[in-house]
Amino acid sequence: MANLRDIKKRIASVNSTKQITRTMEMVATAKIRRATDRIVDAIPYAMAILEVLEAVAQKSVGTDSPLLQTHADLKRILVIAVVSDRGLAGGFNANVLRATDAFITKNKAKGIECDIIVCGKKGLSYFNYRKMPVVLSFRDQSADPKIAQAREIASYIIDAYISNKVDQVVIFYNHAKNVADQITLSEQVLPVDHYAFTEVVADEDDIVHLDESAKAASAYQRVLTEARESAAELITTEEISGDFDYEPSAQTVLESLVPSFVETRVFHALLDSAAGEQGARRKAMKAATDNANEMVTTLTRIYNRARQGAITTEITEIVGGAAALEEE
Repeated sequence: MANLRDIKKRIASVNSTKQITRTMEMVATAKIRRATDRIVDAIPYAMAILEVLEAVAQKSVGTDSPLLQTHADLKRILVIAVVSDRGLAGGFNANVLRATDAFITKNKAKGIECDIIVCGKKGLSYFNYRKMPVVLSFRDQSADPKIAQAREIASYIIDAYISNKVDQVVIFYNHAKNVADQITLSEQVLPVDHYAFTEVVADEDDIVHLDESAKAASAYQRVLTEARESAAELITTEEISGDFDYEPSAQTVLESLVPSFVETRVFHALLDSAAGEQGARRKAMKAATDNANEMVTTLTRIYNRARQGAITTEITEIVGGAAALEEE
């Protein structure tokens, strides 16, 4: 049977680990609120620019904007992988990296080359280890993405697409379905296909929806509803569908709006991934804490059993010694 001192040390070690995982769980829980609030705050602008873009596109007949045109030959794809800078988040990073790797491998088998933009240190390490080309990388921003990061990514991919260096841009990231679950998504960023973004915005309820047992569920839903109503008041279909004069032309206005639309899509993915990261880490740390509690219970039971056995052995030895003395 294991030594009592070793079991006691193991119990102390597990308790120490449990304190760390419990603290990380609490920190992630606190960060989820801020991450989801940022998504809610971004909804009015995302809906507004989408409404304006659709309205202007209707007035711009026969548009030849390069960001809306599909390249005839698909020879090179630019892949954006959005992961986290830190681990301890379950399969959060592995799911995106595995999906990205499979996508690149599949296209290379067809003779299509792929360049990679990585957001997050975990992704950078993954692709560098496999000697896969990384043309642009970002680190230490996954938990708190900035608009400047999205603007830099959007500027790079727009220039690459217009100059025909790449023929398609695809982004992979984790969509925060709710506070505990994430779904790995891939979306085409260029050429612009605004219908895909419409679906993402329409599913925004899933992003900020919490479990029914969570106390903040109704509060989040109320904030989301208010954000949608505010956006609807700012830009309505009736207002946009009226007659407007575009200066210098609807085509020029559309060409200036499309880059902002691309930037918004990228920023939306970064915010969504940040919320998913905290949810995944909270879930992983809660599971680790629960496992630590079970392990402490099991080790305590083993310790008590071993201690009881040692005491029984000592009593038996004492009784045997006393009996031997009596016989003498």
